[in-house]
Amino acid sequence: MVGRHPFHAVGEKYIAAVRDGADALPLLIPVLDPAIPATELLDAFDGLLFTGSPSNVSPKRYGGLPPREGVLQDEYRDSTALPLLEAAIDAGTPVLCVCRGFQELNVALGGTLFQHVHEIAGRNDHRENAKASLDEQYAPAHDVIVQDGGFLSKIVGDRTFQVNSLHSQGIDRLASSLHADAVAPDGTIEAVSMPGAKGFLLGVQWHPEWRWAENPVSRAIFSAFGEALRARS
Repeated sequence: MVGRHPFHAVGEKYIAAVRDGADALPLLIPVLDPAIPATELLDAFDGLLFTGSPSNVSPKRYGGLPPREGVLQDEYRDSTALPLLEAAIDAGTPVLCVCRGFQELNVALGGTLFQHVHEIAGRNDHRENAKASLDEQYAPAHDVIVQDGGFLSKIVGDRTFQVNSLHSQGIDRLASSLHADAVAPDGTIEAVSMPGAKGFLLGVQWHPEWRWAENPVSRAIFSAFGEALRARS
């Protein structure tokens, strides 16, 4: 809400990463009620970026407990994003999922989420400091270890690198069709792909769009996404 009016919006960092990092034309998909049919959207786009958001996937979408007071929801987005993800994957449309989008991907394919990762025994606190500057919030926070056999390893190689961390939720049960492409030292899944996917499909829990041009891993991810868009076109 902006004042008393609902707005459909997307962060400029995503727009810039798509335009300059993927060399593509970014367009916003509104989340209306009822949702725009997934088939109509797939006919209009060469690929899809499911962005992060202040809101979380509604727990009822994966059989979770009701959200705590103050935890933001966006069920109109759920109604658009989850069927659209399934349809895009089935069609082989290139898909890149970031943060909330990463969690949507897991839920759309039958996985579940931790609503409060920092409360799980053995897990670290992956949330940002709300009082810190943006530079501090998006600074490298922890390592991720790329796993063998995933799509991410084909893009960036088998390696360990640092990522930012600005999430309270995370993957609990991984969808059976997904592969854990990277994990944090505490075991939190940080990237996923789908073995045998018809098209480009990658989900990451961190934010590669933040100052993407300054980070070689982010540049590689958006470049590969852009190549997949042009091949699909």
